[in-house]
Amino acid sequence: MPHRRNQSSVVTWTSLLTKFSKRGLLDEARTLFDIMPERNVVTWNAMLSGYVQSGRISEACKFFEAMPVKNVVSWTSLLCGLMSSGMVEEGKALFVAMPERNVVSWNSMIVGLVKNGDLEGGKLMFEAMPIRDSVSWNAMINGYAENGMMEKARVLFDQMVDKEVNVITWTTLISGHCRAGEVWIAYDLFRRMPGKNVVSWTAMVGGFSWNSYYEEAILLALEMRRVGVKLHEETCISLAYACAGIGYPRLGMQLHALMITNSYEYHDHSGRLLNSLIYMYSRYGLMEYAHSIFENKKYWTTQSCNALISGYIQIGKLDKAEYIFKIMPIHDKISVTSMISGYFDAGQVAKAYELFNNMTDKDDIAWTVMISGCVQNELFLEAMCLFSEMWIEGVIPIQSTYSALLGAAGAAAHLDQGRLLHCLLIKTKMNVDLILGNSLISMYGKCGQVCDAYQMFSSMACHDLVSWNSMIMSFSFHGLACEALSLFDNMIKEKIKPNSVTFLGVLSACSHTGLMKEGWLFYRAMKEDYGIQPDVEHYICMINLLGRAGKVEEAEQFVLSLPPEQGVAVWGALLGVCGVNEGNAIVTGRNFQRLLELDPTNAAAHIVRCNMLAAAGQYGEERLLRKEMRSNRMRKVPGCSWISSGERTHVFLSGDGAQSRGHELYRNR
Repeated sequence: MPHRRNQSSVVTWTSLLTKFSKRGLLDEARTLFDIMPERNVVTWNAMLSGYVQSGRISEACKFFEAMPVKNVVSWTSLLCGLMSSGMVEEGKALFVAMPERNVVSWNSMIVGLVKNGDLEGGKLMFEAMPIRDSVSWNAMINGYAENGMMEKARVLFDQMVDKEVNVITWTTLISGHCRAGEVWIAYDLFRRMPGKNVVSWTAMVGGFSWNSYYEEAILLALEMRRVGVKLHEETCISLAYACAGIGYPRLGMQLHALMITNSYEYHDHSGRLLNSLIYMYSRYGLMEYAHSIFENKKYWTTQSCNALISGYIQIGKLDKAEYIFKIMPIHDKISVTSMISGYFDAGQVAKAYELFNNMTDKDDIAWTVMISGCVQNELFLEAMCLFSEMWIEGVIPIQSTYSALLGAAGAAAHLDQGRLLHCLLIKTKMNVDLILGNSLISMYGKCGQVCDAYQMFSSMACHDLVSWNSMIMSFSFHGLACEALSLFDNMIKEKIKPNSVTFLGVLSACSHTGLMKEGWLFYRAMKEDYGIQPDVEHYICMINLLGRAGKVEEAEQFVLSLPPEQGVAVWGALLGVCGVNEGNAIVTGRNFQRLLELDPTNAAAHIVRCNMLAAAGQYGEERLLRKEMRSNRMRKVPGCSWISSGERTHVFLSGDGAQSRGHELYRNR
């Protein structure tokens, strides 16, 4: 190193100091600064910039005060440091005290104010600027876009003079619209964009992917490659989530192969690319692939562990999910909530409660998972208790919470509870969305309040297939066949394509009211017009329809025409309709023997046969059959019904001697 005091010596020393600072060797840079034979303002600025970039703002302030000479670069450098550290008031004071300002100084203030949430202050600073450049415009547009204020961002964008050549501004606006869920507005901007680079393409691919337009994201990425723009790591991350969402494993594997051939995995320093692959394979249920990537990672992240836990729970491997849960470095809300859901799916309610009770910060999602889990395991009282505790803890229920509880009220036919939940929805002014509206229709229908169900259906702004099906089922279960079939006709007029559940509803309606001709028409239309293959429930509806019309032999021929794998269910239904119609002893005996071949210990079939023998006066054979049932310990599950009175629900089982309790109940009403 030359020690002569000349211009060349200062430049050489300053260049070396700058290199030390940029590599984070700030203490070494300061040592070098202290032994320098001569310094100029550039040297002082280089050292000040090193303190600022390393985040050592207090030292930067002291160094700034000690500077013998300051220029606009010195003032602007410290200003950037103060604003980046959140010291907004100190930054404002420094800006006011600056003897000279340039466009960089103004931009530093605008960027700092916007990043610290003072958009109004940034706007005032922007308007007061004597001269603006592209950085000034981009700072304000990006600030509005990141805060979802897209109208103000578009106003500024339209006012820009050189926007046609400013790719950054276009990309910022596209990203902002995508974050706000306005994907097609963003896509329109993307198509009008005069010059696109890899960042612009990636922003649009990511916008489609994060807003669940998975197919559009993949097609745009293919177009991106066709025009010669190479995919990079961020594009591949968005595509991995898109492939996971679209549900085609081979497509995801092709993407993975593309990453390997381009060595993207070797440059994945943050681990985000591998995390996206773990998520993708976990969504596919290909846990061997996901776990192999997980094991080869240099370090584990909470995000990758959560993806694995969710994937293992999805395929029913709770033990594997537990293992990942135990070894993961940090348990966040997502991992704990996923495990609670997994325990409920496996019926391990105690473990789910233990995990939930140990949570320090329970959010609305965790409470909802607990309530849904209790409903799933038919613990309806526990679900309502959790709902009450949720309110006591000050956690506001979300729509999914109400939906789960309305499902429980419908399943238990507990109308009072369902009405209470509906009143809470009205009182809290919660927006009743499509899912919640469908839950209310189903609840009222199952509780026998068909008029209320239809009123809810009529008041909904829009309907999906579930809405129509729920209402058709409500009419059907309560014998309102004309209303069910009329609603089906309206559904077809609205160009809503029916599914197997829709036809189950209309066939059930025909079965309950003996509309045999209409039932056959719907059954044929289901297969021929809509290409829907009937399943066992549709077959049983047709068997009941024929049996109730007294056409038992036709019902038998219908069952014989069905695929042989239908087995016990359809033969049991046929035997049931034989029991309804007297004079079918030969058919009944035949079907009884067929059912015994498939299921020798079928208690319901034996009961039907006993009743038929008794009706025919063959009491000796009936006694022998009942004796055989007792010796083989065959017993039919008793029928159950319940009545709600006041705050209690009284349950009655067939044959449990509840008649006296019934008289007592009526006396108390």
